[in-house]
Amino acid sequence: MKIALIREKYTDFGGAERYVASLAENLALRGHEIEIFASTWKTRSEEGPSEALAFRPVLRRVPVVKGPSFLQILSFAFSVRKMLQGGRYDIIHSFERTLYQDIYRAGDGCHREWLIQRRKIDPPGKGLLHRINPLHRTLLWIEKQIFSEEGCRAVVANSRRGKKEIMTHYGVPDNKISVIYSPVERNRFSCGRKLESREKLLSQLGLKPESALLLFVGSGFQRKGLAAALRALALLRSPAHLIAVGKDRLAPYRRLAESLGVENSVSFTGPISDVAPYYQGADLFIFPTIYEPFSNVCIEAMAAGLPVVTSRINGASEMIIEGENGHVIEDPLDPAEIAAKIRAGLEISGNRIADANRSILEQLTWKHHLDQVLDLYEAVRNEKGADRRRITP
Repeated sequence: MKIALIREKYTDFGGAERYVASLAENLALRGHEIEIFASTWKTRSEEGPSEALAFRPVLRRVPVVKGPSFLQILSFAFSVRKMLQGGRYDIIHSFERTLYQDIYRAGDGCHREWLIQRRKIDPPGKGLLHRINPLHRTLLWIEKQIFSEEGCRAVVANSRRGKKEIMTHYGVPDNKISVIYSPVERNRFSCGRKLESREKLLSQLGLKPESALLLFVGSGFQRKGLAAALRALALLRSPAHLIAVGKDRLAPYRRLAESLGVENSVSFTGPISDVAPYYQGADLFIFPTIYEPFSNVCIEAMAAGLPVVTSRINGASEMIIEGENGHVIEDPLDPAEIAAKIRAGLEISGNRIADANRSILEQLTWKHHLDQVLDLYEAVRNEKGADRRRITP
């Protein structure tokens, strides 16, 4: 098949970006012709995909108007539509909010739902500002076009929760939305020498062996619940140390840690290119997010054998078997509940976690994921062919 993949930034590092790069590579390895439509590609070589990728796809640069974010989003959507309308592709698969695609992967979830959820943490009156903000208005307008009857032929949600949100807010029929969970590179994160990895991390942080190592990974700390994790840390009675990996303004969180008296019990690493050693050395993964369609970091932690404590509103909570491989937080703004779930999670044995994760991780391999994606591609291609036959006299 000749397949067009749409991603505003194409790169071989960064979670969502790395997913598209890996998908393109795996599709090419199965013999498909891949073209990437992107406005920029930021890689280590700055000239296209780095040598980390096994193939070099055809890259089509999409012109984008310089200016505010909403203008860039609009110009990308209209530019890529113009470029694609003249081409002949078996499948057009978009990973952005665009205006011309066969399949839309709703990796960022439903923007309308995110605006509802963020009211929990926004100051009074902020909701009105969001409603008139041109960025949010643009995202909502494009989202409405995508989920209209003519917007696309199929939608991919990365969780059952994400599917339900799209159906609720936009009335998209059940049979138009496929739930295809994100895959995880299990070998990259699995750990055969847990004690050695833990000792190395303890030494790196200058900590004593009795400290429980709690790991948080994610950029955009407000949405992903770092403040709640810090407040829960202050409630833990046993020695614990929180490692916060990711990019955001650190000053507010350092001040919060100081006000809670846990400034010596938290390490802010900033963004890290290879997080695997942190997963492999930690004792528990904590992710009390306010809204997350499906958090890849949770399944990366699962691949490393960590108990995972995350919010019900995170689609990745669908991977959690309560008390077996982690715990689910009902209220991500309740530090007492989070602290209780952390204490319970630290009690789960490694063997118990491994037994619970075995069948789950088998369903999250790249092979299984690619089989699901290609089945959808085939169904959509057949539907397009049937439509052309009906139109042709």
